[in-house]
Amino acid sequence: MNSNNNVISGPVRHGRNLSIDAEGSIHDDATAQKIGFRGGTVAGDVHLDQFAPLLLEAFGPTWFETGSLSLYFTHATTDGEPVVAFLERPTAGDHVQVKAWMETPEGVGVCQGTAGVGSPLEPSALYARDLRPMKPSALRILAGVVVGEALDGGVLAPRGAEQAIRLQQGLVSEPLDWYAHTTPWGGPIASPLTTAQLLHWEPVQALARRLPPSVGMFGAVEIRYVNGPVLLDERYAVTGVVVAVSDSPKTEVLWYDTVARAAGDEVVATCRMMTRFVKASSPLYVA
Repeated sequence: MNSNNNVISGPVRHGRNLSIDAEGSIHDDATAQKIGFRGGTVAGDVHLDQFAPLLLEAFGPTWFETGSLSLYFTHATTDGEPVVAFLERPTAGDHVQVKAWMETPEGVGVCQGTAGVGSPLEPSALYARDLRPMKPSALRILAGVVVGEALDGGVLAPRGAEQAIRLQQGLVSEPLDWYAHTTPWGGPIASPLTTAQLLHWEPVQALARRLPPSVGMFGAVEIRYVNGPVLLDERYAVTGVVVAVSDSPKTEVLWYDTVARAAGDEVVATCRMMTRFVKASSPLYVA
């Protein structure tokens, strides 16, 4: 890891496409190339783990208790493509937020956003964005999705077995001992990727099943620990809500928020997620 007075930067890492065998998805080379991408893409949430050592240097273990990482993706990477994570060096304090971003070694921006700890006064990168909501009736793929619609993921355990396999196979860009062994909080904790998976995946599945055929891809993700960390040996009630549906020249866009609660209704972590549905992949746009 490199650092100076203003910026902390990690080493070059090679993000892996963990869903490369998912035929018909944006992660599948043939499908991705058919709709104009260079190849199967690395899911945006995979890049979250690469920031962990930088976040620990900047904020210490408290980041896993009350920290946030809020990223908007601007360049889809492919399997093994080299990338570098960066973080502004924070000033001292319990409620701090700084810029966070990722680039290729050539300087192509992969994502940009914020990271913080505690309750900073300024909004995070994703909460500061204008979501440009529009009426669902103006859309095609997301025509049946209603803003305010409740999302229920049920009571879930983090994907600890999948995290263990990624660690064993060397697929975690920045592995920490805390992901597999004892920690200051007791048992092993969920990595940022595993935390994001807990929060964003199951709640939206019922909604996704009723959408017309199309290819989706992550466009932005924020995880925030409120009373963290997320422990692998705990179960959490995960619920959410649709906060916006919108449109871009090439995609239709779904924004939703989720929350994970421990026993006693204590909020442990939250997520804001944006998924893009590629128009060129849908028969509603392509005759």
